[in-house]
Amino acid sequence: MNNKTFYLETFGCQMNVVDSERIIDLLAGIGYQQTDEPEQAGLVLLHTCAVRDKAVRKAYGHLGRFKPLKERNPELIIGMGGCIAQQEGKQLLEEFPYLDLVFGTHNVHRLPEMVQQVAEKHVRCEETDFLDRETRLQLFPSRTGQEAFTRFVTIMQGCDNFCSYCVVPYVRGREISRPSAEILAEIRELAEQGVREVTLIGQNVNSYGTKEEEISFPALLEQVNGIDGIDRIRFTTSHPKDLSDELIDCFGRLDKLCKHLHLPVQCGSDNILKTMNRGYSRERYLNIVSRLHQVCPDIRLSSDVIVGFPGETEEDFAETMSLLEKVRYTEIYSFIYSPRSGTTAADMTDEFTAEAKQKRFNRMLDTQQEISRQIWEADVGTVQEVLVEGESKKGAGQLFGRSTWNRIVNFSGPEELAGTWVSVKITKAFRNSLLGELVEPSM
Repeated sequence: MNNKTFYLETFGCQMNVVDSERIIDLLAGIGYQQTDEPEQAGLVLLHTCAVRDKAVRKAYGHLGRFKPLKERNPELIIGMGGCIAQQEGKQLLEEFPYLDLVFGTHNVHRLPEMVQQVAEKHVRCEETDFLDRETRLQLFPSRTGQEAFTRFVTIMQGCDNFCSYCVVPYVRGREISRPSAEILAEIRELAEQGVREVTLIGQNVNSYGTKEEEISFPALLEQVNGIDGIDRIRFTTSHPKDLSDELIDCFGRLDKLCKHLHLPVQCGSDNILKTMNRGYSRERYLNIVSRLHQVCPDIRLSSDVIVGFPGETEEDFAETMSLLEKVRYTEIYSFIYSPRSGTTAADMTDEFTAEAKQKRFNRMLDTQQEISRQIWEADVGTVQEVLVEGESKKGAGQLFGRSTWNRIVNFSGPEELAGTWVSVKITKAFRNSLLGELVEPSM
């Protein structure tokens, strides 16, 4: 076994994906190569998410799978990073004797040093301190130098919203925006390397620049829109309370901005939205949706919805169901409420049984799946422009790309089309993707 190989599992949001890309580069800098087989690795890392109870339980379950590997090979180094690591810190080392290192969300850059410390000194270590503002600004990940046609670009980190159910401000820290000059320089370099689509990411991109002397988020989008070589722009995640008219107008005037927006609503009831500390009303949210369709009639929305929040009545749930019918999201990421330690909602009285929550969840899922089916089946017969990203996971000689609405489109075609724009006629709609046929350009 080569002890200079590592196995990495990533859970959670795009921010974790970007941090994991950074981990790969950092470990390469001290001679480590990545493997897909944990049994062959000298270093096993879990990069975790703490936003939902299900994600936490999944991470702990995967950690337990590696205990036998450690028993067979005591030299194996096992580490945990991300939001669970930030939240639990040294307690993880106490609870799991086979865990060697724990690194928090602000300490990814310390990982090579920590790995070497464990390997050479055989000591267990933990780094979960939050960094000061100036240090954080110096450590924003810059993701150039990898072969890809689409890339995530981090523009801000942290969150100041403190929604009553959410741990993000506690595990990611307060909001901080990356200097726009650095963002634009990175995107220009990515464009020179062949990247054609960028997704600007942060916990709340709509509030970019509001805590610093920076340009606004709409102004940043306009400058990215002007970069030669970049053909498409996406962004996530958006908080409705910070979605300004100026930002809405971007969907009508910036030609490279995709006609899709993920706009988490969480609930359709004013009573629950207030308890959640979301900072907007149902009416305000629906006004935003209406404005978006006015400036961009073809825009499609996706969302997040929580079912079974403490105090949710049947009337509150009915408000959420009616909102789904009114907005008609292409898809939702739905969750049964689970209390997160340290949040305000964790101390609220929750009289719901798991069975009652599950019934409501299933009702909502059935409704949304039918809405989604109708939207995607209506696309059959249309021709859509797709950026070819590479070989499809479906195999069988298929390629894949995404439509402007962020929908995966699979189709047959030669590998050399990767990185190009093609027209695809949609022939069939599935739950998670579309199937199409390549439209040959007319001579």
